Amino acid sequence: MTLVQTQPRPADADSTHRTAQEVMDAAGPQVCDDMSVEVALAVMAAARTGRLVVCDQDDQRIGLVTRTDLTAVRDSGAQADRVRLRDILGDHGSFASRVTTMGEAEHAMRSRRLGALRVVDEQGSAPGILAFSR
Repeated sequence: MTLVQTQPRPADADSTHRTAQEVMDAAGPQVCDDMSVEVALAVMAAARTGRLVVCDQDDQRIGLVTRTDLTAVRDSGAQADRVRLRDILGDHGSFASRVTTMGEAEHAMRSRRLGALRVVDEQGSAPGILAFSR
């Protein structure tokens, strides 16, 4: 597995020493946290992606949901058309700063078994998400 990068880099650049800011990935389409699980599954299918970036009403990235997260809610018997993404967002405790190196971020993601890691700025906003590519 390798980390997804949004910017081209020189062939000789060592990605483990680059910062999170340099390689942040939006990780998928952005949706609002008031979207239902059922609609989010449809968006995911249409976009042919396995994850969605969740934003609040101020357009700040607040989390990430995966197809696994959404199908677990749907398969649990909950009414997926009434459950909102804000209700199922996972652990907000795992994050990296903009200056975290990719080596540090990859280590944290692997040791915590995370598919994605929020990047948080000095104000606590999440300007991006790092994710492993498929």
